[in-house]
Parts: sequence; C-alpha cells; structure tokens
Amino acid sequence: MRNTMFRKLPVEQATGQLYGGRHRLRVVYRTRDLVVLGLGVMIGAGIFKISGVQAAANAGPAVIISFLIAGGVCLLAALAYAELSSIVPVAGSAYSFSYVAFGEVWAWVVGWSLVLELLLAASVVARAWSLYAAQALADLNVPVPDWLAGVIGQPKGFDVFALGILLLLIVLLATGSRLGLRTLWFMVMAKLIVIGLVIAVGLTYFDPGNLTPFVPPAEPAPGTGGQSVLNAVLGSITGGTPQVFGVWGILAAAPAIAFAYIGFDLISTASEETDDAPRKVPRGMITSLVVAVVLYLGVAITLVGMVSYGRLDPEKVVLTTPFTMVGAGPVGHVVNIGAVIALTTVILVVLISLTRVVFSMSRDGLLPRGIAGMSRYRVPSRATLVAGGAAAVMSQTIDVLTLEQMVVIGTLFAFLFVCAAVLALRRDRPDLHRPFRMPAAPLTAVLGILATGWLMLNLKVQTWGYFTVWMLAGLVLYLVYGRRRSEMRRLLDEGPRRPPAALMTAPPPDLAGLAGPPPGARPVSTVPPPPDARTPGVRPYQPERFDTGQFAQRHPGPGPGDAARPPQPRPQSQPEPQPGPWPQPQQPPPQRDQRPPQYGGRPQPPRHRR
Repeated sequence: MRNTMFRKLPVEQATGQLYGGRHRLRVVYRTRDLVVLGLGVMIGAGIFKISGVQAAANAGPAVIISFLIAGGVCLLAALAYAELSSIVPVAGSAYSFSYVAFGEVWAWVVGWSLVLELLLAASVVARAWSLYAAQALADLNVPVPDWLAGVIGQPKGFDVFALGILLLLIVLLATGSRLGLRTLWFMVMAKLIVIGLVIAVGLTYFDPGNLTPFVPPAEPAPGTGGQSVLNAVLGSITGGTPQVFGVWGILAAAPAIAFAYIGFDLISTASEETDDAPRKVPRGMITSLVVAVVLYLGVAITLVGMVSYGRLDPEKVVLTTPFTMVGAGPVGHVVNIGAVIALTTVILVVLISLTRVVFSMSRDGLLPRGIAGMSRYRVPSRATLVAGGAAAVMSQTIDVLTLEQMVVIGTLFAFLFVCAAVLALRRDRPDLHRPFRMPAAPLTAVLGILATGWLMLNLKVQTWGYFTVWMLAGLVLYLVYGRRRSEMRRLLDEGPRRPPAALMTAPPPDLAGLAGPPPGARPVSTVPPPPDARTPGVRPYQPERFDTGQFAQRHPGPGPGDAARPPQPRPQSQPEPQPGPWPQPQQPPPQRDQRPPQYGGRPQPPRHRR
C-alpha cells in the first residue's frame, strides 16, 4: 500500500487535467471584477471602527504607523499569492498551492485552517451585520415590533437578522455567480461613496493638535482581555509586564489591523472562474490591496485628527461617535447605513471563497466527493449549501464575536505556507512558467515568513489553544477519512492505465512482407553486420524500416551497375516485443487480408494492403 500523505500533486494535474470538464467552473470574472471582489471583503465595518479602537487602546495617533506595518506584511503575502496564482490558477487557493509544493497532508492542514477562517468570518460578520442593522433602524426611528426586537441585534443566541442575511446570500450564490457579481458591484460602489463622504466631511473638523503626542508614552496594559504569546514569553524571560502605547503599542495594534486587510487572499479562490487567470488574478489582488490600504489610512487620519485619542472609549468606539462629538451627528447615520452595506459584501465574498475551498477539497477526495457536484448553473451548489449551512448553524449556536482572532490566526497560518511554497517551487520546479514573479525572492519570501510569524505571536494565548484543538481534530478527520478516500491515493493504487487493445496486440508477422516497400524506397537490411565490422561508437542496426524522405533523396534508386545483379529475396520482418507488463498473445490474430472463399456468392481473390 502506497503512502500518499506526502505525495505532491503535479502542477499539470492541479490545473484541471485530473478532474475533467464535469468539475470545471464557469468563467465569470475579469480584472475589474477581481478588484471589486477584493474591496468587497477588505472594506467592511472594520474601516468604521478599527482605527478608533486601536488608537484608544494601543497606539494613539501612531495607529497610522500600525496601518502601514500591517499593510506591508500583507503586501509581502500578496506577492507570494500572486506568484502561486499565476502557476496554479485553481479554486483551492493556499490549499492547492500547498498540495503542489509540500504534499497532501500539509495541503489538508492548510485547507482545514482556511475552513476555520472562512466559517468563523461568515458567522462573525453576520452577527456584526445584525448589530449594525438594528442600530441603523433605531437611528432612523423605524418602529420594530416587540416580538422582533428581542431577536435582532443580539451578540449571541438566536438572531433573525444574522440568520436571514446568511440564508439570503446562500440562495443567491447557489443559483448562479453572475447575479451575485452584479449585486457585489452595486454594494461596493455604494460603500465607496459612503467612505468618500466620511473622509470629506471629517477632514473639515481636522485639528493637528489632536495628533500630539504622536507616540504616547508607554504604560502597563490593563489586565483584562488576556495576553499575547509574545508578551507571555517575554514576561517569563524578563519578568516585565505587557505595555500599551509606545513602540510596543504600535506593534501590538498591527495584528488586529491585519484582520481588516484580510481578504486579498480570497481573490485567488476565484482563479478557476477568471479568464486569463495567471495574469489577471495577480493584478487584481495587488491592486485591491493597495486601494484598501489607502482607504484605511484615509479614515484613520480623519478619525485621529477629529478627536483626541484620550477622549475615546475603546469599548464603544465606532465612527459615529467622533462625528457626534464634533456636532456632525447626521453623518453618523450615513456611517451606519454604509456599515450595513459593507458587511453585506464581506459576507458575500467570504461565502464565495468558503464554497470554493470546500469544493476543491471535495474534488480531491479529502472531503466527500458528492459535495463537489455541479448544478445546472455551473456553480458548486452543493458546496455552497453545505458550507453556508454550517456557517448559519455556527452563527446561531456559538458566541462567535469572542472568536475574532481565530479568523486572524487561520489566515496568517495560510500566509506562512504560501510564502514557504514560493521558496519550495523555486527550488523544485524552476522550469514552471511564472507570468508573475515575486520581486527579490527569496529575500521577500523569507521576510514574509518572519513578519507573518511575528504577527501570529502577537495573538492571544487562548487563541493559540483553540487553534491547536481545531487543527488536531482536523488531523484526526484526515487520518480516518481523507487519507483513505483521497483521489491521489486512488490513482496510485490503480497504477498506470493499460494501453488500448490495438497497441497491446503484436502485428501479424507477414503484413510487412505482403505490403511491400513504398514506391521509391529501398529496404534496409536487418541482417547484422559481422562482429569485426562493428565500430565502437557507431549506432547499432535498426529493424527493417522504409525511409521515403531523406533516405530516398540520398539514394534515388539503383544505378547502371545494379541491373546485372539478380533480384534478392525480400527479408521477412519479425514482430518486435511490445513494452509493458502485459502478456503477449500466444497465437497471432487472423490476417486482415484473408477473406472467406465465398463472399456475396462470388469467389474473391485475396487482397493485399498497400
């Protein structure tokens, strides 16, 4: 029994030849669609909240530097994703990249972390959508019945809004991607208009005095909320306590901000549905990330310039609060509406990516293959229903708002493998065509690994514990089910395919003699030369063949001296042994040119094939 746990998937099979046309997805995306897809998931409600929270809790006005640090780390990862997407443009994203670079068991580990990231992201954002929607209704004085007020805008437990938005988008995606793409375009344009309005109005209240001191002096961190792995390690070594503000506060804010940028990697899950994906996917990925970083920086500068960070409460900071404090309350209502639209696009793109990852893992047999079935709309409807249903159940049964960092750690874990995969494929497969190459690799790939690892160390110890439990459960599932049902294992157990029957049968021994040489060709003798005539380094003799091209040009025919020679009998060719492990037939098949003596009532002469 062959061990397939570390068997790598060849690039040629990963790009489609292995699965056939039944599992090919419909091409619907262009470059601008991919940019909208990235902005749809990266520009969420976090743009209206995260800058204020991190300024008040960790970095002060220097949160602007934290945004740049997080953006630089994500850009390194985006360059790695762009190169691998140009080599392996399939729906599995980091899962498929790891399958090609490292092997099946590592692909499962990365895929399982992506499932964690996307399942939790859909559930968390659905809950946040419900909170913002309920607040928007209250701000607009829309009456809500008493029986409904208790089941909307709830941080945990049953929530009608969270369940309803998930079910609506699941049905939308299961019935065709083009409708979902049009909806995405409309909502992304709407929230970009809201963000532009917020920045334009907020800059009118900008006060440079609110930016001083730009880097507040460090102070001990409050004891609530748990400590990061890095603080725990440093505390055990130096005996110090965690700090906020100062340099450490700037660095501590970066991992939380990286959560806002997460989403550019999801563009790679649309590779299989993109025309000319090796070129358009890297272009759309990097463009959308740069635009998102610029927009986040604009909102952060606006917020910290409107209100001093010392007046903000980290527990209650949303962008509506600073506008209310400066007397521009009506803009806060626009912000709530923009947040609802922004969160809708985030849920939509996350569900698209989740279903593509589940579809790819099912197609490879690591999850039940029935999930990879295609609907008449040429979209993975079964994967959409299964993955979306799991997200809906999770949003209603788990306090998902307390698990936001699980989304971050799952994503950063995939970032590590993608950067390492660039190095592995540069070493193992330098022959691969790379329409996009990561600049200054391997240096940038190594920097991406180090920066991503550092961001992971800034996550809470509790988050690492939950992540370890999830990964161990996934490894057990792989050993029990995925390893036994893997498509790669099936191919290895079956071995090479048998050639067609026509190639397995030896040719009749006298067909060559009956056919005779083609006109204008001279036969090459099969009689080996005497031992003393063989010269070292000279090619050995070949079986009988007829050269009707260059051989006939070099030897146009018999000369005048050849006429006196008596005709030589034509040697009979012998069948060559056929390669392969299959047994040779004991008896030659009947001759094709033999016919029964009576055919159609008249005797027929034997026919010879020419």
